[in-house]
Amino acid sequence: MAFTAAHKYYVSVTQIEYIKDKQSVQIISRIFIDDFEKLLRERYDETITLANKNEAKSTNRYIETYLKEKLRIKINGKDVAFNFIGKDYEPDIMRCFLEIEHVKSIDTFEISNQVLFDLYNEQQNIVKTKINTKQKSFILVSQNNKAVLNFN
Repeated sequence: MAFTAAHKYYVSVTQIEYIKDKQSVQIISRIFIDDFEKLLRERYDETITLANKNEAKSTNRYIETYLKEKLRIKINGKDVAFNFIGKDYEPDIMRCFLEIEHVKSIDTFEISNQVLFDLYNEQQNIVKTKINTKQKSFILVSQNNKAVLNFN
């Protein structure tokens, strides 16, 4: 009888916090480096190596392009764009920093997070929000990739 190696988890964690006095929604998305590197290589450039001191200048552009395609946010029913501030690395994890500016108030917040769904069917994207002093968490999967929050 043969046993296979333990199954790897395919998960990302995205934290979203609304800072009312700065009129800013700040987002930190944590994604496994090896999974994201595999995706970038398949999609854009097979020579990409993340967390490398000689990382190509184009890497940030590819990351931003991909995130803008797979992460969609609506505030008060309107699509909003985020700025890709940058990224850093922890062991095994890439942290991407995003920001939505000029947000005066949030009555409804909708997020669709399809990061890595095109690579792994088992991918789960955990979203933790802290908006208007309320904290909520969701697990988004490819069949159900959207969460809607109401604050009125």
